[in-house]
Formats: sequence, C-alpha cells, structure tokens
Amino acid sequence: MDWKTHGIRIVRANELDLNTPQTPGMTRAAAITHAVAGATKLWAGTVVVEPDARTGPHHHGELETVLYVVRGRARFRWGEKLEYFAEAGPGDFIYVPPFVPHQEMNARADMPVEAVVVRSGQEPIVVNLEIESPEPPTEVRWIDSGHPV
Repeated sequence: MDWKTHGIRIVRANELDLNTPQTPGMTRAAAITHAVAGATKLWAGTVVVEPDARTGPHHHGELETVLYVVRGRARFRWGEKLEYFAEAGPGDFIYVPPFVPHQEMNARADMPVEAVVVRSGQEPIVVNLEIESPEPPTEVRWIDSGHPV
C-alpha cells in the first residue's frame, strides 16, 4: 500500500464544499466525502444554524446521523408531528436514527449554533418534509446512569 498517497488526508477549513443538499434555515458544508477525501462509508461536515432560526422539518432516509455541538445552544424537535424536543450545548453529541422526522433550531438569539455532522453513508440524503411545528412540544429528558433526574 502506498501510504503517502492513500494515508491520512487533512481537509482544511477553506476546502469545505457547500455544494451539498440544504434544508431551509441551515447551511451544510461537506468535509469528508469520497470526492474530497476518498471516504467510502462515512460523510462528515459542518452545519450552522443562524441566531433565532429554525430549519424546515426533514429526515435523512436510512442514514444514521451524529452531531457534535461546538458552539451555541441547539434545540431539536422530532416525531411524526415534531411533538418532542430536547436541547444540546457545546460538547454534547446528538444521535438521529434513520427516517426520524426532525427540525433543528437555534435556542439563542445572540449567536449561531455550529456543529460537526457525521453520517453513516456517502449519499447526501435530505428529505424535506411538510410538517407544522406544534406549540408547545413535549420536552424529553434522558434519564439513565449518565443523565440522572
């Protein structure tokens, strides 16, 4: 194996690709793709949700998605009618299972939410949905050994 040309690949911040499916209210930029880095099983990039903004409801088909919040306060709604919600801040990870209808929101009016996104496949699946946001949604709190009451 020629490790020099088939080894580690650094994708610089100024090399991110905005030519990826978008959802109203957020900006996605691809970093780790087959075209950019030679990846075959993963997709990774960034997402920014502007202050006090919300995305349109959507899902990512069969893909699993993980987000890592770098900056800001993210609020997520999910469910058939977006009836559930939870919030995440810097250092938190969010897991979105396949086909889950969801909506990202910025819970703050003074700064953007910035997150790193990793998906389980190369296909840029974004299915935008026509779902009205409920008011008020039901907050879901994870209660387990790592998240006590």
